[in-house]
Amino acid sequence: MSSFSRTQMNPRFFHRSQIKFYLILLPIVVFMVAPILYIVSTAFKPMDELFLFPPTFFVRNPTLDNFTKLMEQTKTAVPMVRYLMNSIIVTVIVLALSILLSTMAGYALSKMKFTGRKVWFEMNQLALMFVAASVAIPRYLVMEKIGIIDTMFAHILPVMAIPVGLFLVKQFIDQIPDSLIEAARIDGAKEFLIYRKIILPIIQPAISTVGILSFQTVWNNMDTSMLYTNKESLRTFAFYMNTLANADAGKTIAGQGINAAATLVMFLPNFIIFVVLQSAMMSTVAHSGIK
Repeated sequence: MSSFSRTQMNPRFFHRSQIKFYLILLPIVVFMVAPILYIVSTAFKPMDELFLFPPTFFVRNPTLDNFTKLMEQTKTAVPMVRYLMNSIIVTVIVLALSILLSTMAGYALSKMKFTGRKVWFEMNQLALMFVAASVAIPRYLVMEKIGIIDTMFAHILPVMAIPVGLFLVKQFIDQIPDSLIEAARIDGAKEFLIYRKIILPIIQPAISTVGILSFQTVWNNMDTSMLYTNKESLRTFAFYMNTLANADAGKTIAGQGINAAATLVMFLPNFIIFVVLQSAMMSTVAHSGIK
């Protein structure tokens, strides 16, 4: 193939042949980015701009008043730092457990032969069909039976297993040649050593994807605080931000600004972790469909 043809098909820099792609992608990008810009812009709007009609998309006179009022509202019997620390502790523990469980189970289901392997994987696929609300009552009964209501474990146990994460990890491990695993076994490597030295380094993109999914699930989760805890000191930052913003937003005009600031505070960690790990997530999704 001539260099001219390669340039036309896959140019390294901008080429007029790419214009048609930009015309298709630009509206999609605007559609996806607009809500993010609106969340950020609204959080910094002063009171007069929040209720301006017709409403404006971008803030004209940015201010930190909404965040100041949000901090003032958090002066309660339980300090905001306690809610934040609860969320951080729970998120870190769930991240570690979900990655460990997904990768170990994915390796076993993909490369190890044992009775019922297909049945266990089909059970995981079946779990994808159920939303959290449909299993809330049986989950509560199980947690009450094992005695972890009103403990930190009540935030961890319901969310540490992610069926979609296991599915993606298993599909990613399927792409690893069986000959590589067999060679390690012939050399005397045990299963855990193979998992730690071979599997984990190769599936880093899949691990990043599980991390994103797990973080978003845990950080934004309010169900465990509402259903499984009665003590205010055990509740999470997401629950507190939601109840604080909603309570004030329904009573005062200033509550609208507090609600906007709380929304941005909850949104930013999700946005940052996705931006940092997005390339790994895209790689996992691409490999999960290749056989």
